[in-house]
Amino acid sequence: MNVSTLKSKDVQGDPAQWQARIDLAAAHRLAVFHGLHEGIFNHFTLAVPNTDDRYYQIPFGLHWSEVTASTFMEVGYDGSLLKGEGEVERSGYCIHAPMHRLSKDAACVLHTHMPFASALTRLKDQRILPIGQTELGVSMQTAYDDEYTGPAFDPAEGERLLGAIGDKSILLMANHGAVTIGQTVARAYDRMYYLERVAQVQLYAMWTGQPLHVLSQDVIDKTIAQFKNSPSYYGRPNAEHHFDALKRMLDRQQPDYKD
Repeated sequence: MNVSTLKSKDVQGDPAQWQARIDLAAAHRLAVFHGLHEGIFNHFTLAVPNTDDRYYQIPFGLHWSEVTASTFMEVGYDGSLLKGEGEVERSGYCIHAPMHRLSKDAACVLHTHMPFASALTRLKDQRILPIGQTELGVSMQTAYDDEYTGPAFDPAEGERLLGAIGDKSILLMANHGAVTIGQTVARAYDRMYYLERVAQVQLYAMWTGQPLHVLSQDVIDKTIAQFKNSPSYYGRPNAEHHFDALKRMLDRQQPDYKD
């Protein structure tokens, strides 16, 4: 399949927009590296900086290992193609556009069917269990959608999912997958990365067949309070440092993601 892309010179006029494209391209490449993608499906999107009517989405049919900064289409919140070439995947639009339109906290929206988190969503009780430190840090940000309603082919589904997230930034979707949101790509990706790690560890612990060591409520409350007041370094959230480190890895191994 031939997928047309924008030339870099056509999109580099606004430095904030070009950096946004680089970060979103990095997230796609990293999702392949970390095993968080599902073929040509699932969707990572980002509201276009300094606009209020559009977001970035890759053309349908592009494998995430092929994504570069100049790949992205600009799609209007009404579903129209505003810049670039390619097909707008319907479910991506229906999930993501309403979230971008309705919430500044959802500047970046990442949706995947990553294996361990998706396995949790197949359980009758998909909750993250309080059995470890990282689990507590992720669970305090996590909401749960316990009713699968079918494929997302109507923007009303994106509105419903945003309502299910509420004041959280992670959503586990019963019988489906996961969504993470953030004001930056770094924060949304960091949440997705650690959600998958937590799901993996919980399933591994469950598979041993041994009793799980559930933390006491006092320890749970104390740890969550400490997380809420945890320090930042160099005046930036930890997620930004994590994502910078991951991009440095890409710079060494797959530098073309910036093209």
